[in-house]
Amino acid sequence: MAAKQPALDFLTFVNAAPTPFHAVHEAKQLLDKAGFQEIKERDSWASTCQPGGKYYLTRNTTTLVAFAIGKQWQPGNAISMIGAHTDSPVLRVKPVSKKSGEGFVQVGVETYGGGIWHTWFDRDLGVAGRVMTRESDGSIVQKLVKIDRPILRVPTLAIHLDRQENFSFNKETQLFPIAGLIAAELNRNDGADTPDTDKGGELFSPLKSVTERHHSHFVELIANEAGVSPSDILDFEMILFDTQKSCLGGMLEEFIFSPRLDNLNSTFCATVGLIDSVADKSALDDEEAIRLIALFDHEEIGSRTAQGADSNILPSIIRRLSVLPSSSSKSTDLSTAYEQTLSTSFLVSADMAHSVNPNYSGKYESDHKPEMNKGLVIKINANARYATNSPGIVLLEEIARKTTKETGVHVPLQLFVVRNDSSCGSTIGPMLSAALGARTLDLGNPQLSMHSIRETGGTYDVAHAIRLFTGFFKHYSELSKKIIVD
Repeated sequence: MAAKQPALDFLTFVNAAPTPFHAVHEAKQLLDKAGFQEIKERDSWASTCQPGGKYYLTRNTTTLVAFAIGKQWQPGNAISMIGAHTDSPVLRVKPVSKKSGEGFVQVGVETYGGGIWHTWFDRDLGVAGRVMTRESDGSIVQKLVKIDRPILRVPTLAIHLDRQENFSFNKETQLFPIAGLIAAELNRNDGADTPDTDKGGELFSPLKSVTERHHSHFVELIANEAGVSPSDILDFEMILFDTQKSCLGGMLEEFIFSPRLDNLNSTFCATVGLIDSVADKSALDDEEAIRLIALFDHEEIGSRTAQGADSNILPSIIRRLSVLPSSSSKSTDLSTAYEQTLSTSFLVSADMAHSVNPNYSGKYESDHKPEMNKGLVIKINANARYATNSPGIVLLEEIARKTTKETGVHVPLQLFVVRNDSSCGSTIGPMLSAALGARTLDLGNPQLSMHSIRETGGTYDVAHAIRLFTGFFKHYSELSKKIIVD
């Protein structure tokens, strides 16, 4: 059971995190428990962030950056980094979602990312996200909600009515979930949909009210979950999710059956790896570097947002950290500290990889077929869809070797390239390596059914990743000096 415990901990994490808002909230809970202090981007860090300290911050509550400062830190020293992402392909409720057809109450949804959308049909769907509500004092605050029961379902057409060999559908007209029956809704409201009235009796609203844009019962469910009245809700961002819980599967429980493995698996492992690396009171005593994780939103749609990896968030944070004073009184030239930090730093871009699928083995390059529970997969692409190169591979291999010796438990690694006649995905690795100039490597745990509503991963790969990430943070400062590449 001990070998499976990291996977069981991951199940708890992913079941609590149906949206990026919740994923960041759960990561914050783990960091708080480990003694990390929350800070704000808008504040000065000069007097707050000290050598030996542990901190985190968020942006949009969907992106999180956490870091621990070595006690031997000097301005311009290296930062060891792991980057992951908090978002997954999902269906999101449209700004105006109030739809109906043939006696059914329906909810309008929009596709987010490159999902395998046919897997969303005939699933028991709940909704979760954030709600913007007006408080009694007039302030507007964010509340997280999670309606963790089946209230929506996208029904397939019976095979008797359309005997198509390959399941195809129109994403705009045939992907709307049903939420109830119009007759039942009318009976509940005595024959009329509930009108909305603003607080204070004011009827004017620059936009149509929330209960005009969405079914009133849908809004009531969200309001009840948020602990407010429907009239308090100004707007919301709701995401559909499968209410079936993540679980261990297979005859020997060697699999994880779960939504959002891509990429909450990496998000969880990176967070725990950072926490484990500083668990000992003396962990940062001899550390010269800063240990950092960056969990970005919007990777699935290109990362070009204020909270995406292609924004200013990581460069600006590194710039601020690079000039943090040391614990000694040693005078330092700060004019090039940022550039010095980038030249000696390293980023592990952690995003899920493809396990070989036994039913489609011909889709994989014959010598590069990653297996589940055989360790993290280093991803390589000659056309720079991944940022990996040989110095990075050598570094990770040395870290895996040292961590194996230290823990007495093997930390295996695998290699992956796509076939020349196959397309290749990409990650935050290439964009961040280009923006920062820092050395970067792409890797991830192997999985099946990537971008499906239900994915499959390896139970023991969770522990493999946590051990490697912990070892990366512990040993980067020492090992990076032995791999000399200008």
